[in-house]
Parts: sequence; C-alpha cells; structure tokens
Amino acid sequence: MTTLDAKLASHYPAHIAQLQQTTKTALTRENLEGLVIHSGQEIKAFLDDNSYPFKVNPHFKYWLPLIDIPNSWLVVNGEDKPTLIYYQPVDFWHKITPLSESYWGDFFNIKILTKASEVDKLLPYDKKGFAYIGSHIEVATALGFEAINPEALLNYVHYHRGYKTKYEQECLRQSNVLAVTAHQAARNAFLQGESEYDIQQAYLKSIGYGSNDTPYGNIVALNKNCSILHYMHLDKAMPQTHQSFLIDAGANFNGYAADITRTYSFKNDKFAELIAQMDKLMLNAVDGLKPGLSYVDLHIKTHRAIGQVLSDFNFINVDADTAVESGIISTFFPHGLGHHLGLQVHDIGGFMADERGTHVNSPAAHPFLRTSRMIEANQVFTIEPGLYFIDSLLADLKASSHADQVNWQNVDEMRCFGGIRIEDNIIVHQSHNENMTRDLGLS
Repeated sequence: MTTLDAKLASHYPAHIAQLQQTTKTALTRENLEGLVIHSGQEIKAFLDDNSYPFKVNPHFKYWLPLIDIPNSWLVVNGEDKPTLIYYQPVDFWHKITPLSESYWGDFFNIKILTKASEVDKLLPYDKKGFAYIGSHIEVATALGFEAINPEALLNYVHYHRGYKTKYEQECLRQSNVLAVTAHQAARNAFLQGESEYDIQQAYLKSIGYGSNDTPYGNIVALNKNCSILHYMHLDKAMPQTHQSFLIDAGANFNGYAADITRTYSFKNDKFAELIAQMDKLMLNAVDGLKPGLSYVDLHIKTHRAIGQVLSDFNFINVDADTAVESGIISTFFPHGLGHHLGLQVHDIGGFMADERGTHVNSPAAHPFLRTSRMIEANQVFTIEPGLYFIDSLLADLKASSHADQVNWQNVDEMRCFGGIRIEDNIIVHQSHNENMTRDLGLS
C-alpha cells in the first residue's frame, strides 16, 4: 500500500461512519427503510448508437471512489454494511473493469451484476420502504420504486455534503496536486508561444488525461478570448502575438474536483501589474473566509475592492464607493466570488440555510453568486475574483447614464488582453484557512 493509500485508508472509516449517520437520520425523518443509489447509465446520442461520456451520480461516488462504472447500485440503510451491486458484464466489445482490492472494499457487501436488466434480482424485493436516488426516473419507475429522489431527504443530505470529512479533504488535496502540475505545464506552453489547442494538450499530457477526464471543460484562452467567461473554442491557429493567457482548468481524484484559474501576461507590462494587484486582492479575499461570517458579505467586500483597483489603475474617475453605488463595477466583475467545491465543481448546498433546504437568496445587485450560505469549518470553497474588459458589457455601460465615470481611453487599451481571473481552492478550518493551491507552489 502506498503512503497515499495508507492516508486515505486511515480516514475512510470515519467517512463511512459519517455517511451512515447522515443516512440514518435522513431515513428516520422521512420514515424510510433505506436508499438505493444508482451510479447511472450511459446515455445514447440522439439517433446514434454512441454514448455521451459517462458521468457518475455524485451520491454514488460520495460513498466510494468508483467514478466510471455505469449500471451499478448501492443499497444503504445507515446501520448495516452497505451493499454494492457492481456491474461487470461478459462483454467482448468493451474493456471490463475488474473490481480490484482497495482500502474501501471491506466496508461493502459486494454482489456482481452481469446483466444490467437483471438488477431487480439483487435489489430489495419490497421497495415500498426504499427511495431511489438517481437521474433515470424511467428505470426507477419500471423497478417499482414509489419514492424517487424525495426532496426533503435530498435537502438533508445536500446540506451535510457542505461539510467535508478528512477523507474528502485529502481527496481534494490530491485533485489539486494533479491540477497544479497541469497548470504549470500549461503556463510553460504559453510562454513558449503555443496555440490554445497545444496548451490544452500540454495540460492533459502532463497528468495523463484524456479530453473527457477533466471535471469540466477547460477554459484555455489567449488575448481577447480571455474576456469570454466560458470560452471553450481551443483555437488551433497561433495568434500573431501572445499578450495574455487565462486558464480555468481542474482535475479529479476519487471523484473530487479541483477548480483552479490563473491569468498571465506575456510581457512585464501594465497588464502584468494589474494581474499582480488582482492576485493580492484574491489572497485578501481568502483571508476573509472565516467561520460564522457570510459568504455574501465577503463577495460584496471584494466587489468594492475591485472598484478600488479600477480607481487605482485609472479605469474609472470616481472613487470605489461611488462606483459601488452606480453599479459600474459589475461591468468589470460580472460574476460571483466563488462557490462550494467537492464531488461537484459547483458543489450542492450553497444556498441552504438549514437541513430543510431553506433557500437563501443572493442580493438583487449580485444575482450571479453561486453560494449564499454562512461560512463554517470543514467547508471547501473556491475564491475567484475577476476583472474583465468585455465588449458587450462595456457597450452597455457606454450607452448608460454612468458612462462619464469611465476613462474610456485607458479601458480601450486593455480590451486586447481580455481580462483576469485568479482562483484558489480553500479548506476552511476552525483556526485557519488551508489554501491547497498555494501550498503546492502555484503562484
């Protein structure tokens, strides 16, 4: 057993115990006997016999690190050893993944399923007291489940997914190890003058990934493309000049995601100075993650700080408070400060005030926030402030009554660089914040 496996093995029993406790409480509240969690199944493309890349149900990989096995099932009741129904067909068309021995295997009763259509023989006979958890409603209905994704139960589980066990925290650290390695390779490719496509290939190759292995589609943008928040094009042509590079890209470990963003200038110029200032602002926001405080308040504080950067660099000719009042900062920073991170990149439960799932609305002035929950220990967040020069938003501002608050010549000089986003992954502890990304040396 490797040192990493030993570390995971030491944390895994407590992780399973916590999931058992959460499940038992949720079942008791909803007067249910157990949960049947479906890993999912492949989905065919329309009018085709090829499938989309398989994405496992996050409730399934919450229990064990199987992320690429469709047609498998978990039966859990919060007390007895969970049952894993593991799909292993006899198939000469595709490679079959055998069930290997690992630190988690002893925590499950394992049954082998050779034909997906015969799973009912291995599931509980009387399903009246069991809830189906998964996305394939037609399968659940055909199998005879009456309780399908009960909202109150899922709210309870989703709320508690916001607190990461030590096992989950270690998985998140390891996903950052992979992502940081790949980010460093991508940065080197940019400085060597590569195209977006080639930078992406350098990222993937450095950690042995295929294009479907990342937790989300990588954003690899050069020059003006950095102003497109979800840029996915990957231009194969080399730009005439390299000015700026924004990469928002992650990695997976045992189903847990890293989500890291960096922005670079090709030269030591004004844009490089702006990146350095935004980096300081980002780290200040990280320091503001404290148990008992509001993530919304931290976003609003950072929003104003970006207004100060705009003023310091003479992009606006009013002070930060006036810019907040007029709303012009949102032209340059049109998204939220960050989000919860875990089994999903935008992890579930970010808007919940309590176990019942009471929704906490984002402020009307900041509708794009991805979390409004209070900050607590053992939560994991991204912090990702941005400052962009987006043509469509700038056009709207120029046509507004606040156009005179902007120094348009200075702003226009920055359009060719696109914009800046810097994002780290943070575990909030009771006494301190653990910046997983910076701890690995990614500046």
